[in-house]
Order: sequence, then C-alpha cells, then structure tokens
Amino acid sequence: MDSQRNKWQFWIDRGGTFTDVVARTPEGELRTLKLLSEAPGRYQDAAVEGIRRMLGLAPGAPIPAEEIDVVKMGTTVATNALLTRTGEPTLLLITQGFGDQLRIGYQNRPRLFDLNIVLPQPLYRQVVEVRERLSAHGEVITPLDEAAAREALEAAYREGLRAVAIVLMHAWRYPDHERRRRPRPPTHWRLPPAPAARSASTVRSRTTPPGASPR
Repeated sequence: MDSQRNKWQFWIDRGGTFTDVVARTPEGELRTLKLLSEAPGRYQDAAVEGIRRMLGLAPGAPIPAEEIDVVKMGTTVATNALLTRTGEPTLLLITQGFGDQLRIGYQNRPRLFDLNIVLPQPLYRQVVEVRERLSAHGEVITPLDEAAAREALEAAYREGLRAVAIVLMHAWRYPDHERRRRPRPPTHWRLPPAPAARSASTVRSRTTPPGASPR
C-alpha cells in the first residue's frame, strides 16, 4: 500500500470545451490543470496531454506507467451528445417483434390528464428487427437469421448509418447472438467496421449460466 502512495494519482473530467485535471503527487501535493478538450495541431488527447504536463514530459513523450497509481476519468461529452442529438446517427438492431419497444417505454403517466402528450424523439434513426429468439433459459426458440440481418445492416450502411446499437432478447445473460452480429461492411468497400454497442456489454455484472461464455 505504501508503494502505491509514492506514485502519481490523476482525476480527470473531460467536457465539451475544457478538460480539468487534478493530480496528487507522490509527496501528497494536489495540483490542478485546465486544458482545451480539442486543440488540433497541439495535442491529440487532452487527458493524455494533461498527464504529460503534470509529469513534466515533452509533447509526445511516452508516459511511464510505473510511476502512476491510478487514473480516474469522467466525461460529459456523451451526455451532451444525447441532450443535443448531435451524436452519430444510429441504427437499432433488435429482436423481431420488439421494434416499438423503446418507443412504447414503460407507459408511465407523470401528467395523467394531458390531452396532448409529446414524446421525446428516439435516440436511434432507424430500426431493424432481427429474426431470432432465445428463451430466458438460453434455449434457441428461433435461430438467428444471419443472412437477413447482414443484408439489413448493409442496406443501413449504404444509407449512411455508421453506428449500431444491438439489443436482443435475454442477451444480458446469453450474449452469443449479439456477439455474432457485430456489423462489418462488405470487404470490397474497403471501409472500417461500424462502431457497435451491444446491450450485453453494458451489464456490469451478471450470473453466467451453465454453458455460457463468461467473456
């Protein structure tokens, strides 16, 4: 424990405009630094640049990991993108029959007697329902139709969608179908894979059922 206290500790908050860095030196002194979150031509990443400056390193110099105890980071960038709807247009890939599920929501009625209820716009641009179904016990009710899913993904890619959120039934516990649907454009397009977020990967902890991969 004492050896860890003789190392640097960093706490970083990256906002849309500024990045704030708080550091604790090996001697216990607290230091602060504020940087522009985006500074093209000066540095690529504000958090990494802040750590370099605190350590007195030259621009682009490697950071000695052995001198650092911990780096903790928070950011409002994703929250701002959600609030302002300025994020990447996203495709929602969901189990067949549940395309309206997120739109329907929980049917809460915070203002019961309103005659004109205005729903917020969904975060996704387009929905594709995938033919597949697993039971709550991991049994395959409907096999995953990979060919149809790939065709739908390629069509969405051609329409300009470059990000996809994959939400399949019971994937929090049996994520195999979601893992098999990580989208890639056709190889002849020579484009990088589209960024994909799987619902199973957002679950911090779960009980791994018998026969399921814990990855």
